[in-house]
Amino acid sequence: MLERFFKLSENQTTVRTEIMAGITTFLTMAYIVVVQPAVLSGKMFGQPTGMDFGAVMTATCLSAALATVIMALYSRYPIAQAPGMGENFFFVFSAIPAAAAAGFHNAWQVALGAVFFSGMLFLVLSLLGIREMIFNAVTPSLKNAAAAGIGIFIAFIGLQNAGVIVKDPGTAVKLNAHFGSPDLLVFFAALLLTAVLQARRTRGAILWGIAGATALAAACKAALPLLPRAWAASPAVAGSMLAARFQFAQGVVAAPPPLGPTWMKLDCVHALAPAMLPFIAVFLFMLTFDGIGTLIGVCEEAGFMVDNKLPRAKQAMISDAAGTVAGAALGTSTVTSFIESAAGVEQGGRTGLTGLVVAGLFLLALFFSPLVLMMGSYPPLTAPALVIVGAMMMGNAAKIEWHDPAASIPAFLTLIGIPLSYSIADGLALGMIADPLVRVCAGRGRQIGWLTGLLAVLLLAYFVCIRGRMP
Repeated sequence: MLERFFKLSENQTTVRTEIMAGITTFLTMAYIVVVQPAVLSGKMFGQPTGMDFGAVMTATCLSAALATVIMALYSRYPIAQAPGMGENFFFVFSAIPAAAAAGFHNAWQVALGAVFFSGMLFLVLSLLGIREMIFNAVTPSLKNAAAAGIGIFIAFIGLQNAGVIVKDPGTAVKLNAHFGSPDLLVFFAALLLTAVLQARRTRGAILWGIAGATALAAACKAALPLLPRAWAASPAVAGSMLAARFQFAQGVVAAPPPLGPTWMKLDCVHALAPAMLPFIAVFLFMLTFDGIGTLIGVCEEAGFMVDNKLPRAKQAMISDAAGTVAGAALGTSTVTSFIESAAGVEQGGRTGLTGLVVAGLFLLALFFSPLVLMMGSYPPLTAPALVIVGAMMMGNAAKIEWHDPAASIPAFLTLIGIPLSYSIADGLALGMIADPLVRVCAGRGRQIGWLTGLLAVLLLAYFVCIRGRMP
């Protein structure tokens, strides 16, 4: 049955490979189970928003599972979905304060209403095939630049999560000099293990790397009390995330947190107030271009593109729209395709069976929250996987038309714009604005399709008239 529905042989994969790919994808994005409720509840920042941590966790798992199942069965692509990073911070730091400033005492409910309407608009665009037209309007060089840029982006996230790259007030970021830190020890050892296994073409290399990182972190944590006092008190050790955040699981099974505090609490009436309309537009923009950017990156890496087009693109784009609508009703922010799906693709995942495994693990996570909390709360465990996948995705840069400045310069802006702006959507928008502009000024306007030009104008107007005025 699985062979017939997912065409495993045709896609040169097996059930075992798809299962391992699904596990790999889930482990690299399992952090969202912990991070999303920490962000939306305000616990991460010490500024309560009024949203219940446990309810948001349950809403996160349910919305991720639902959207991923739709993607798996409807489009049959190995792409996982979950509440998006970036959108969740915009929800907390922009949408909720704006609703409060507008005089709404139920600010987070109003913000959920804005997410709901952005999802509904997104669903309409997807059903009409407009998102597919936008996807196809992106040039081959921009598609490959987006894939490579996303590779740099997720590798950068991995290095930050591991503590290798840290913030610096003078240069924004810098290399962490504490190479004796347990965090960096766990990261580099796991990165070396994963890279060696990958070079030897070992199946499950990324998954084995995560398992090895977990075992080493547990061993280091157990050894901390045995260290000499002077070493244990040093900044490299005492200030590490392992000393502060990695905790052994307090049990294995636990009951899922109740959903009641956020279920159907969205305020759709006040979400349509004039003060909230720009936020609906921004959520729609982020959802559209984050989704398109991720689809481009993952599908280029997997080799799904045919003549610069993605088969079943419309079906793929409907899933995150449906997930966002359902997520708002459940009590979480925008649901979108996760770039961490590239980890599963690199592991060999090629069909929706990978997604079904991810969805099942999200549901299981509700009952195994102590284990998920242990792995998801300590980023150096999954950081090596992100770096390895980022390295693999950089191969797409070779496909950019570097000999043609009209194609390569906008592509380069996308490639560096994604990691430097810390946004897939913004980086892709830079390239989509620059590409037709360069071609017109170079006297090659006939190479531009009408939709490509229209998108450039709309994106430029968005940044000047809406984004530039956002708080």
